[in-house]
Amino acid sequence: MNPETEITTAWGKVQAMFDSLILMLPNIVLALIVFALFFLIARAIKALVKRLTRTRRQARNLGMVLGRLSQGTIILVGLFVALAIVFPSFKPGDLVQLLGISGVAIGFAFRDILQNFLAGILILLTEPFQIDDQIVFKDYEGTVEDIQTRATTVRTYDGRRIVIPNAELFTNSVTVNTAFENRRLEYDVGIGYGDNIEQAKQLMIEAIASVDGVLRQPPPEALVMELADSTVNIRARWWIQPPRRAESLDSRDRVLTAIKNKLVANGIDLPFPTQQVLFHDQTEETDGDRTRQREGWPVGKTEAPQPLSLSRSLRELAKTRSQSDGNGSKETQTAQDDPWKTPG
Repeated sequence: MNPETEITTAWGKVQAMFDSLILMLPNIVLALIVFALFFLIARAIKALVKRLTRTRRQARNLGMVLGRLSQGTIILVGLFVALAIVFPSFKPGDLVQLLGISGVAIGFAFRDILQNFLAGILILLTEPFQIDDQIVFKDYEGTVEDIQTRATTVRTYDGRRIVIPNAELFTNSVTVNTAFENRRLEYDVGIGYGDNIEQAKQLMIEAIASVDGVLRQPPPEALVMELADSTVNIRARWWIQPPRRAESLDSRDRVLTAIKNKLVANGIDLPFPTQQVLFHDQTEETDGDRTRQREGWPVGKTEAPQPLSLSRSLRELAKTRSQSDGNGSKETQTAQDDPWKTPG
């Protein structure tokens, strides 16, 4: 084929495409206008649904779900209408048939997205937690900022944002600290074994009750929880409202300060960890006779063996050395007085 003929044919095709674009330009502009109108209507309906359900806490998440679904549905309808304007031969059934044919491939390709989307819808409908709730999920703790259809954003207490996929939140355990109006706090305080337990418990309850913000009902409690190595551990428990992080930290600070000051002022010991070392002095004579061994066994009514002290051991050692030195001196003096006498 002649090169000039090829150029002419190609130029003719370009002109035909340009002419068809010029002819379709009014339809394209009309389609964009129609799609923009549908988009604005979708946003308005979403805002309206959220505004109607904002005053009711129980219906807030449901309003978010309905608003987003209605917005997506209206935008999808607007897209179909715009395509029908640009391409008069287009039918929505053709797109549905195409999606049905490739649905399996799309499902595998967007499996995680669809899973997170469905999990987000279920979270919004079942409401295990809501926006502004404070939750703990694995190593993350903070305030829920937003629940989207793909992920949930959490603002941590140190000012960071955590984006958690909804599928993980829906299939794992989540602790909701603000699910109820009240929250119980607790802390273990160790007192000495020589202190009066009932007195210490009463002092702790009085100290807790004197702190502002501690609820009177349920009342504060002090329970013995453990006989530890060097302390008797008493657990202080009290309730606060509201149960948010800031209030809990402030209440813990004031309650522990009050307990410490109250116990110290009344002579209750707050001992450091201590250890008792028992020296093993078992001999063949005392083997098997626990009443004659100092290893922590109870001796009943018999007399307990007295423990050896370091000073006593040193005195006995010095006495033994002194006696030995004295005998040596006497033998030396005898040898000097009578050099022909053999000692012993």
